Amino acid sequence: MTGGVFAGPPGADAFDALRSVAGRIDLSPGVPDLGAFPRAAWLRAERAVLRTLSASDFGYGDPRGTPALRSAVARWLARYRGVLVDPGEVVVVAGVAQALGLLARVLRHDGVTAVAVEDPGSLGARRHLRDGGLDTPPVPVDDEGVRVDALRAGGAAAVLVTPAHQFPTGVVLSGGRRRELMRWADAGGLVIEDDYDAEHRYDRRPVPALRAMLPERVCYAGSVSKVLAPALRIGWLIVPNAYRDDVVEAKRYADLGNAVLPQLVLAELMGSGALERHLRLVRRRHRRRRDAMVEAIARHLPDAVVHGAAAGLHLLITFDDSVSDTDLAAAALARGVKAQPLSWHAQEPGRPGLVLGYGASAPTDITEGVAIIADVRRRGES
Repeated sequence: MTGGVFAGPPGADAFDALRSVAGRIDLSPGVPDLGAFPRAAWLRAERAVLRTLSASDFGYGDPRGTPALRSAVARWLARYRGVLVDPGEVVVVAGVAQALGLLARVLRHDGVTAVAVEDPGSLGARRHLRDGGLDTPPVPVDDEGVRVDALRAGGAAAVLVTPAHQFPTGVVLSGGRRRELMRWADAGGLVIEDDYDAEHRYDRRPVPALRAMLPERVCYAGSVSKVLAPALRIGWLIVPNAYRDDVVEAKRYADLGNAVLPQLVLAELMGSGALERHLRLVRRRHRRRRDAMVEAIARHLPDAVVHGAAAGLHLLITFDDSVSDTDLAAAALARGVKAQPLSWHAQEPGRPGLVLGYGASAPTDITEGVAIIADVRRRGES
């Protein structure tokens, strides 16, 4: 079973298959500390919401989302991401995954056939765009972020980027590249900004979202998946005026809008300060787990190069040798440790590596997991 996950190129169900394997230590990226989910605060907020709901509030809602949550999201983005947006511009979606699906539908209808993507870049995001009928030509990423010269040469009308903490390398888009990308957009390009984990930062100051620089050329997507839990399936999408009506129509026909009650509970958490308190708590816990992983890598994998440790919920390690990262991930999985090979997220050949998440595991498990990866690599089990 474990070998099957990495037996060939990742299939459409690759992430589901990896999640279904009963690994003892989960170092998969993209998952926060689920054990820290604020159950008591959520229940208090839910009771407060239920006390005030009228019978009519249980009917069909606005496909754009509840006014309460859209207002709360606007305030949250202004405070944490430097994005000034009217609540009327916010569309509540079922996570960034749905945001990309809606954008793919709208852009394809507008004549866009391709959205360029960072390489390496998120396999999941790339697949959502492709499922929407769009090509995803790769644009290389270096130590300053996405290569805008290569983007320009490729001729795509739109690009998907993760500028605050590039997935999976962790690179922050440099100031020069940000300005270069905005010049490309101002000349007619469209930027899709996936701000997937920008709230988690440890060793550097936050960088403002691209949306704050050129709102009429940037589509902005975010969610609470990395702050609270992916299971909530709540996110937001903000698009230029030219696309807003089409996005709302696509959302209407997709599902008539997100479930109302969880939206109102989340709005209550945001408005009461409970979500901010939770974020401060998990930042401290995630930092301790990040530190444990960095220390374990230095001890057990001293030749590995660590990338992107200053923020987020994952880091990347790369190797100079010719090890197969899929074989290494398969061998680690056979020993009960889940990790993702860098090659899963790359369209062009590159250095082998592993994408390692630290949000969901205790420091002791992280240390043991890295030691197991080092052991299977040393023994040549990969």
